[in-house]
Amino acid sequence: PVSNSYEMTAVLVLWLVACLTGTWAVDRGNFKTCDQSSFCKRQRALKPGESPYRALLETMELTNTRLTLQLINDNNKVRLLLELYRLQGNITRVKINELKPLKPRYEVPDVLVREPPTEPLSLLSQDENGVVLSLGAEAQRVIVSARPFRLDIVEGRDVLMSLNSRGLLAFEHLRMRKDTSQTEQDGETEDEDEKEDGMWEETFKSHTDSKPNGPSAISLDFSLPGVEHVYGIPEHADTLRLKTTDNGDPYRLYNLDVFQYELYNPMALYGAVPVMLAHSAQRTTGIFWLNAAETWVDISSNTAGKTVFGKMLDYVQGSSETPQTDVRWISESGIIDVFLMLGPTAKDVFAQYASLTGTQSFPPLTAVGYHQCRWNYNDQEDVKAVDAGFDEHDIPYDFIWLDIEHTDGKRYFTWDPHKFASPKEMLQGIMDKKRKMVAIVDPHIKVDNNYKIHNEIRSRGYYIKNKDGGDYEGWCWPGSAGYPDFTREDMRAWWASMFAYDQYEGTMENLYTWNDMNEPSVFNGPEVTMHKDAMHGAWEHRDLHNIYGFYVQMATAEGLVQRSGGVERPFVLTRAFFAGSQRYGAVWTGDNAAEWDHLKISIPMCLSLGLVGISFCGADVGGFFKSPSAELLVRWYQTGAYQPFFRAHAHLDTPRREPWLFGPENTALIREAVRQRYTLLPYWYQQFYHAHRTGEPIMRPLWVEYPQDPATFALDDEFLIGRDLLVHPVTEEGSRGVTAYLPGKDEVWFDVHTFQKHNGAQNLYIPVTMSSIPVFQRGGSIIPRKLRVRRSSSCMEHDPYTLFVALNPQRTAEGELYEDDGHTFNYEKKEFLHRRLSFVNNALSSVNLAPDATFTTQSWIERIVLLGARKPSRVSMKTADGPENQLEFDYDSSTSVLTLRKPGMNAGADWTVNFE
Repeated sequence: PVSNSYEMTAVLVLWLVACLTGTWAVDRGNFKTCDQSSFCKRQRALKPGESPYRALLETMELTNTRLTLQLINDNNKVRLLLELYRLQGNITRVKINELKPLKPRYEVPDVLVREPPTEPLSLLSQDENGVVLSLGAEAQRVIVSARPFRLDIVEGRDVLMSLNSRGLLAFEHLRMRKDTSQTEQDGETEDEDEKEDGMWEETFKSHTDSKPNGPSAISLDFSLPGVEHVYGIPEHADTLRLKTTDNGDPYRLYNLDVFQYELYNPMALYGAVPVMLAHSAQRTTGIFWLNAAETWVDISSNTAGKTVFGKMLDYVQGSSETPQTDVRWISESGIIDVFLMLGPTAKDVFAQYASLTGTQSFPPLTAVGYHQCRWNYNDQEDVKAVDAGFDEHDIPYDFIWLDIEHTDGKRYFTWDPHKFASPKEMLQGIMDKKRKMVAIVDPHIKVDNNYKIHNEIRSRGYYIKNKDGGDYEGWCWPGSAGYPDFTREDMRAWWASMFAYDQYEGTMENLYTWNDMNEPSVFNGPEVTMHKDAMHGAWEHRDLHNIYGFYVQMATAEGLVQRSGGVERPFVLTRAFFAGSQRYGAVWTGDNAAEWDHLKISIPMCLSLGLVGISFCGADVGGFFKSPSAELLVRWYQTGAYQPFFRAHAHLDTPRREPWLFGPENTALIREAVRQRYTLLPYWYQQFYHAHRTGEPIMRPLWVEYPQDPATFALDDEFLIGRDLLVHPVTEEGSRGVTAYLPGKDEVWFDVHTFQKHNGAQNLYIPVTMSSIPVFQRGGSIIPRKLRVRRSSSCMEHDPYTLFVALNPQRTAEGELYEDDGHTFNYEKKEFLHRRLSFVNNALSSVNLAPDATFTTQSWIERIVLLGARKPSRVSMKTADGPENQLEFDYDSSTSVLTLRKPGMNAGADWTVNFE
């Protein structure tokens, strides 16, 4: 930390000026390039070729659950220990550590939901060149070649993945630093490389990293034959399909508070999920690199067969025409612990990853509604006026948010005594309208002896320490701040206890939480974050930097669950995240700007997060910095209404932009976009339930559902919600039309607004006006909606459903209807209803998908709309316990739409409607 207060004040003033002018773009000079990150530069200087690592086959030990084998670096004679496991569900785990490290190396805890269950490995063959093991599934084998060490996973005659095929495995072993004076006396000179490369000390701008453990970087390369498209490793403001990095920096994974980030570059942002998916028309696979230190990922295109196969691979057909993607992971410390998820389908990879790190938490239904936020609503009167404005303009919303100014001098867990003097009264007023609030709680704690939270953390010794053993202090919003050590279980338990209603005064059950700045953000730290040589117990911050935010959200979510006695589902939004963060709530894409390109990039950014398990994603609607034009704001609402997390947010310095401030025409357009969100809440909620059960993304790229259609592989300006809704938002200024790709040669797609039918496997030009949101329902699907939009989702709880049945003559139409109480964990006790809706042989029926579950609903089916239908002569309905009734219907021959009015059955009942 900076030593004198004058310097600190200057830092804070500069930061505030930058924030408040709102005109600066990111200062790239604040953040390292690979060349400025000594371990990245060192590792990247290694050229592909002869690896110094050799497998010592005589050290091999095979039990039925794991293989262990020593590797030796022939240059320095340091030995590594390789462990290989076959895990349940077609996953292979490879761990590489030093055989005898000077001290333990960091292994990431708490991210895996359990120790992954193993399956037996068996030895197929062995000679002096290597060994072949059976991986069980579909003739899968793993081939370990001895000299140089290399590992190939093979299925039939296909190589699925190769490790160290380019010889870029590197493992910087822990070592004692040579005593400079002693080496000089002995007539030796200290290794020049060690001085130059920042191996023992590194300076960036005015900050020096003391590196007490010296160099500890690790690296491994992976080759993916047959693959041209890779995705994932968020968070980056870049295209969905990852680019090759040969001519620039690698993609960086290092959680950072990047002010006004730039688009289309590999710079690190607020979160890091070290998971990559590889896709071709034949197969989808994934790589999960479990390491929480600063990490860089290089991607290059190659042609399979360029790397020479060892003798054991002579039978593999390496055609020089086959494309190949080579990926290299480089981390500053820790061990190599990598999970190879072998698919073969995208949905298999989602299930494999979910089995390791868990699924998206199931949010309360209200959290799937619309959220209204800015930095900051001024006081209780302001909150009341904004709330009333939504009613006056008939726009629904569920949550209003308070940013840092609601606190007493940036002391979290407090309220400003003048502006928010009676928070319970404010919360009760919102609750009376069946609405909720979110207040921010950040993990930097004002150093102030009159502040209970600070005194408690300090007296319990819960702060992160600096390298000299004192409490680490840095600057953030309150000025001088301490940073709680969330890696400690006792610290997390204490933090969770602070959310109790008797501890966090003024709170009620309709107040939820937002964790911001949890990268952690340190205004006067290197790269606006914490010094890497700060200490978490025995571990340096460098070892675990990327999981700090994960732990903050974990502890906060636990606090919200505990305060209700374990009954209520929490809602927590986080800015920083890691693998497994999906278990604790939602994320957003951080401090974007009111620019068209930022609207566009929100789509691939959220798609990338969904692919690696984090479905609950959104972007600040309207852009955080700067002021959107009315056209941009409307288009952003129309896009945001079809993304999983739907929140408007704006910077302190921007003019107010509540939805009714841009004239009645724009108010009407925004109202319509928000209302579309609310009519679709039953479908959205069902998608969240499905994501919670399976790990499949809610907002997904087209290639997930159309894996053999190359036209979908790089698309990122349109997306699917679940399987059945395709959305192509309008993201170009002044647009008169968009071209949407409708996938599937056997598919038909219905425009949800006009009910016009279009065939799949075509690029469709769609003329647009300002009111257009191009959305299509897949033929062969049934989607429930609630068409009576009220002021919040809770007000719609008992409202009736309309079923939209989109027909495709080639297939059965299917859908689901899911309902529970919307806010407790009782669904885990089988208190829900889950029904399958299907249209087959001219009959539409509802059957129970969960006969062992119980839930009674007051909602009923008030309308059924069939798209692409023929006119029947008669329509009748039969319920399980009633007589057959004839139903009235309307038929529009110009659109082929058949509407049944008031069929009237309970949403939880068995019924069949016959069309004659």
